[in-house]
Amino acid sequence: MKKTRILIIEDNEDIRESTAEILELANYEVLQAHNGKVGVELASAHFPDLILCDIMMPELDGYGVLYLLNKNPKTAATPFIFLTAKAERFDMRKGMEMGADDYLTKPFDDVELLNAIESRLNKKDKQEIFYSQSLDRLSNLISTTSGIAELEKMIADRKVRNIKKGQVVYYEGDDVVGIYLVLAGKIKTVKMSMDGREFLTGIYSMDEYFGIPSLISHEPYSETAEALEDATVCLLPKDVVEELLNKYPDVTRQFIHMLSNNLLEREEQLLQLAYHSVRKRMADVLVRLCRQEKQAAELNLKISRDNLAAMAGMATETVSRILSDFRDEGILDKKGNQIVVLDELRLQHMKN
Repeated sequence: MKKTRILIIEDNEDIRESTAEILELANYEVLQAHNGKVGVELASAHFPDLILCDIMMPELDGYGVLYLLNKNPKTAATPFIFLTAKAERFDMRKGMEMGADDYLTKPFDDVELLNAIESRLNKKDKQEIFYSQSLDRLSNLISTTSGIAELEKMIADRKVRNIKKGQVVYYEGDDVVGIYLVLAGKIKTVKMSMDGREFLTGIYSMDEYFGIPSLISHEPYSETAEALEDATVCLLPKDVVEELLNKYPDVTRQFIHMLSNNLLEREEQLLQLAYHSVRKRMADVLVRLCRQEKQAAELNLKISRDNLAAMAGMATETVSRILSDFRDEGILDKKGNQIVVLDELRLQHMKN
């Protein structure tokens, strides 16, 4: 049986050798590189199943290694784990935005190392399902056979990214790296007011894209995107999307259509904030969430009071009071941390 091949790129000989010894004892085949340049050469020649890479190295640092490997279709989807003593948020964000799968902070022990590797390899096995689903959904944007073929060629090797609840995908003001497709879970986008209050501008579920306006306008991200619950997303890089839009006008029209719908929803939100009572605003928010769930009969909405407050532009205490009123009126119920909508029609026809 062929052994799983792991490449270690680390300039510290003691760390490299001790890590290799642990992996060999765990029955992995191990390749070693003492700098980033050699690491890229080994990865391109031997196509490892997983790469462990230090950040701060001579010749070529870890970010440079990841960048070059992402440009090669044969290594772009290889699971990539950074080994680093630097745990600052900026370094972690930069690596994740570039496509790193995980971090191990030095010093790490045998169990941490092996658990991280096994977890990442197991996720790699499941990613083929996500790739297939992603291609099917994205292919619906293209009306021509050649367009579908081109789309598949462009994104078949893209990684999916697993996001934990509360983890930030990108921050408001970050440079645009691409747009994201939600494969599982939910992502929220928020804007912060000058006094620090949060306004929730959108919730994106499976099959939906976020980050489109900033890419099309060539401006930094105008909102912060954060996982509302554990989620899986696929990044479509900026250059790939722009090439797609330039080559296929029908795809451009579809993205403009999605962007127009987003703008119409934002306009409706602003009108509600300006003219509707708090009861009417909360009813409208709940109706919007119900439509996103696309369910029949009883609707279960898993959303916190804080997020409801951010969507409706009101205090959390006001949300709690209105939800209690709606429950007393038989419009909804509570089951644990879920809101159960019992009468969506009454919410739709709530008077201002």
